[in-house]
Amino acid sequence: MLPQEHLIARVVDLCRADARFDAVLQYGSFPQGSGDEHSDIEFWLFTSARIDPAEWCSRIAPITHHVRNEFGADVVFFEGLIRGEFHFAQDIAQVAEWLARGAPVDRMIVLDRTGALRRALDAVPLRPALPASAEVCGRFVNWLVLAHHVRARGEALRTADTMAHVRRHLLWMARLAEASTDHWLTPSRLAEQELPPRRRLDITTPEAAWRAGRALWLELDCPVPKALFAELDAALPYVATT
Repeated sequence: MLPQEHLIARVVDLCRADARFDAVLQYGSFPQGSGDEHSDIEFWLFTSARIDPAEWCSRIAPITHHVRNEFGADVVFFEGLIRGEFHFAQDIAQVAEWLARGAPVDRMIVLDRTGALRRALDAVPLRPALPASAEVCGRFVNWLVLAHHVRARGEALRTADTMAHVRRHLLWMARLAEASTDHWLTPSRLAEQELPPRRRLDITTPEAAWRAGRALWLELDCPVPKALFAELDAALPYVATT
């Protein structure tokens, strides 16, 4: 067993023995069946009790650090740099608002004292609804034009940050073109395995992004805004291929 699997088993035992929890679910790689030695362990724990997250997580195994992340989750680090993400919450019904669950319901439920968690999870699709290709292309060019302008202003760090959004949208476009959308919400997840080399789009400049995005836009047969294409071709010189 992987160290993460031992930790997961310990979480399950602790949760089922703790009457303060109304429901607990596991999400992420392990219930999806793709967990490996680099994967996190991730849980939502529903309770109305006041719980000290660091103290509770230290019952799983010794922790080396605890931090509340920007999304409100409590993140702890176990020996071996294993990351654990724990959301302590009250409202089980919020689960029904998720875009997708990503794993079978039975593999996600750790504890469900009233059945409310299963009802909420059953309301969530396994995979997210995909946006229209034209919508994704439009969002790509939105970030691309911003990257072009901030670079021209001389903001190198902001350009690099904006290009991360550009690349994410290029990956979404590539996944649509390849009909490889299982990891839609995190398009870089397993991209090296799921996309051919020409689709990995490890680019750093707006020019390269426009070359790749322009080709994908046409391949996806999205409506072409001719005036915008002409301006981008001039601002970010596009070299046609035969």
